[in-house]
Amino acid sequence: MDTIFRKVTHYNRDGMLSMLALGILGFPLTEDLLLIFLNCIVPPGCVHRVCGARQTTYDPKRVSLKTCRTRHQKRVGKIITGIVTAMLAIGLSAHMALAQVSYSPDELDRLVSPIALYPDPLLAQVLAAATYPDQIPDAAKWADQHHWLTGNDLARAIEEDHLPWDPSVQALLPFPSVLEMMASDMAWTTKLGDAVLAQHQDVLDAVQRMRQKAKDYGYLRSNAQIIVSGGPYITILPVDPAFICVPVYDPLVVFAPPRPGFFVGDAIQFGFGVRIGFAFRPWGWGATRILWDRHVVMINDVRWNRFWENRARYVHPYPRVVRFEPGRMVERHRLMGRTLQEREYARSGRAMRERHLRR
Repeated sequence: MDTIFRKVTHYNRDGMLSMLALGILGFPLTEDLLLIFLNCIVPPGCVHRVCGARQTTYDPKRVSLKTCRTRHQKRVGKIITGIVTAMLAIGLSAHMALAQVSYSPDELDRLVSPIALYPDPLLAQVLAAATYPDQIPDAAKWADQHHWLTGNDLARAIEEDHLPWDPSVQALLPFPSVLEMMASDMAWTTKLGDAVLAQHQDVLDAVQRMRQKAKDYGYLRSNAQIIVSGGPYITILPVDPAFICVPVYDPLVVFAPPRPGFFVGDAIQFGFGVRIGFAFRPWGWGATRILWDRHVVMINDVRWNRFWENRARYVHPYPRVVRFEPGRMVERHRLMGRTLQEREYARSGRAMRERHLRR
């Protein structure tokens, strides 16, 4: 082969260089990593021969390589070595950055303990939303400022404001106290989301272990708000499907043997909750459940299949939810955060429903 490189002039329009790197390496590169990759492909010694330069240069708009003939075989070897080295180094870095997490059963038990006693529909929505932890803080703020909206008005506001978050996150907007809990401990929320992505079956097993403990110790049982099943899998379903209670409890108490004389009936408060009507069916409410025997979470009557390997490309079907791009968010409503009294009701689980009254 007489010519190794013919005169090549490549214009980096619409990220074509990035696409080229993607084709070679199998994964995308940022501009910084792309620069490193090109520098490795064209070492300084070769560039001196090829381009007449003493050091490698990279112009985002133009990369020019002139003829390099076979008599420079040693330099060609260096080029190949540089390519292989770049591929290995960058590939290893990407692999380490994207390494799948793994938690032990004890770690998973502690991770799910704050939400293990949530009713199944709410638990499923929280597990799905946790896989988008970066969206939780903004969603929590929006939910708090619009807590006075309810039903059709709240559903309409979500669409009118062009909210950019995933529908699984939007599904929790009627629950500002839940989003506040998640946003207040982002380290926990992120770990929970990672565990759902990487170990979804283990997460569901951990929930069952914690529920079994709470039931064995006498804390978890059916009442006016929830129905607790027997076994082999413990389900927690709302008595009124349109009213989703938000249990409040101390994991250090309900998952441990009760002290002598301790009244277990007061350990979990189920009085606080939110009424979810037909307006929120597009976000899966009324069609969300957990098939415990199959380790399957059903959101909007469709299996939730977002896992570690496909998290960058998976899109769960929400046919009736309009997805808006980031940057298009608008505000068309009054902003009114919850009062201290309203927050206290949510934290204590006292028997007061979030009415979202207009003021």
